Amino acid sequence: MPQATLASLTTLRLGGPAGTVLHLSDPADWHDAARAIGAREQDGPVVLGHGSNVIAADAGHPGTVVVMNTHGITVEKLDDTRVAVTVQAGHPLADLVQWAAAERLAGIECLAGIPGTVGAAPVQNAGAYGRQIADALHGVTVWDWGMGCVRTFPAQACRLRYRNSRFKQTPGRWTILTTTLHLTRAPAAGITYRPLADELGVPIGARPTVPEVTAAVLANRRHRGLLLDPSGPDARQAGSVFLNPRITTTQATLWSDLGCPVHRDSNGELRAGASWLLEHVGCRPGQVVAEGVRCSQRRTLTVTAHGDATAAGFHQALTHLAAQVATTTGITLQPEPTRIGLWTAKS
Repeated sequence: MPQATLASLTTLRLGGPAGTVLHLSDPADWHDAARAIGAREQDGPVVLGHGSNVIAADAGHPGTVVVMNTHGITVEKLDDTRVAVTVQAGHPLADLVQWAAAERLAGIECLAGIPGTVGAAPVQNAGAYGRQIADALHGVTVWDWGMGCVRTFPAQACRLRYRNSRFKQTPGRWTILTTTLHLTRAPAAGITYRPLADELGVPIGARPTVPEVTAAVLANRRHRGLLLDPSGPDARQAGSVFLNPRITTTQATLWSDLGCPVHRDSNGELRAGASWLLEHVGCRPGQVVAEGVRCSQRRTLTVTAHGDATAAGFHQALTHLAAQVATTTGITLQPEPTRIGLWTAKS
């Protein structure tokens, strides 16, 4: 039987051999699996959901890779309008959003179409269209690899920030097992994002129904090339490759006057549009960045792999793009996908 590769477990389809791959489908199997892994892995395993926000090393990972395939939604009524929804970590986030839309439960409708699993969403504080998972998160249960037991973290203890969390800051320490969200049987939250308001044909602040917003988000993502099509020409991708960078007030004034979108994130920090900055330095959709690496056909901020692309080459292409932006604007771009596996100091 051929050895599994990280490429087979990630949407970029890059990455070398994996040591032991464990596909976990039954939550009841977790404790036995975790104790067995902990006995042989000093730093815990690499844990993947759909592998949609990672760049896996060409050298692979010699240890254990856990693929979370656990599914399931449990609902607890809190009062006449609110429910607590506890979801297994491997459950697809897109499926959860569609379920919530069918139930007319508000709180996560703007996350429609985001790839990946529910367990991965708090790690990255997944978000779009002015909303993020932090807006609905009540708490998570995790396996603590340091203590060898299950722990519960309330939302505040997760330290969610713009595309960041305590889980991302300390990779490998905790594995999320379940996520609990508080959703409300009500119209969607007020629309704050202009492209979404235009898609819906409503003014900013309007509160359409949850199914209407979910459908509009999916339509807008489709128009902008933001839906992951596993069979399309840009299938090998990891979504947006750079975070919207944090900038100073002086930079905000300068670059917004030149047309760069500037906004404040949920923590009140000023951020510039990474896509605009890339286009400002000459990048365009479909442009070749390096051998086997190019911007997607629809969107500069999505960089795709092709042919014999390597993880090292892909990472170096991102480094090159960030350097172009820094040289021209003085603004530093940070990659959004996480690197996993064995990376050399030069890569």
